Amino acid sequence: MEISQIIPHIEALIFASDKALSNEEIIELINNALGFIEDRADLEQIETAIQGIKEKYDSEFYAFELKQSGGGWQFLTKPMYHKTIALLNGDKFLKKLSAAGLETLAIIAYKQPITKSEIESIRGVNCDYAVQKLLEKDLIIISGRNEDAVGKPLIYATSKSFMDYFGINSAGDLPKISEVLMEELVKATIINPSESEAESEEQIIDEIFIEETTVEILEAPISDDTDGE
Repeated sequence: MEISQIIPHIEALIFASDKALSNEEIIELINNALGFIEDRADLEQIETAIQGIKEKYDSEFYAFELKQSGGGWQFLTKPMYHKTIALLNGDKFLKKLSAAGLETLAIIAYKQPITKSEIESIRGVNCDYAVQKLLEKDLIIISGRNEDAVGKPLIYATSKSFMDYFGINSAGDLPKISEVLMEELVKATIINPSESEAESEEQIIDEIFIEETTVEILEAPISDDTDGE
């Protein structure tokens, strides 16, 4: 099958889909749609066609691009147009998570699958409200129960929406904690000339403390006390 035959069908499928499409899903849909028996599209042809589409929309002439996230391919608006899109959608994309929500989400992302009591043993506070809000926002899911723990508590993991939002395909694509820390430490050494030396030093210390605290939270061992949900 000619690549030129496949490309417009792949574009149409990805554009019309309400979820990210994997290569395997695209192959099945293309072959079913075109009805080829002998000359069926294969994985190599699909990958070549997708690469061609990606290069096409990487051009500055298009406001959107083909990105792989959430385990498949999607057309997404390029970052430079995000503020423009925000004006159209209003508060829909402006709602932010609380500090507790962000901490809880970070712990789940890096420690998943994890129970609520394990999250609480790391944060040191009750996480009922934070977990509920993350579930409501579809950033995390209940992925099952810990059958080996007392009471068989629920276990949580990040959702497909989480991966879509951050543009990753799996939890393995998350940046390493050490990489984030080093990046922030480099930023913290840049002193604003308009500030006094004392203020600059205080800011640097504060930023380093925040990052080190975050690392300690995420790298903290999990308690064996998992008798609740």
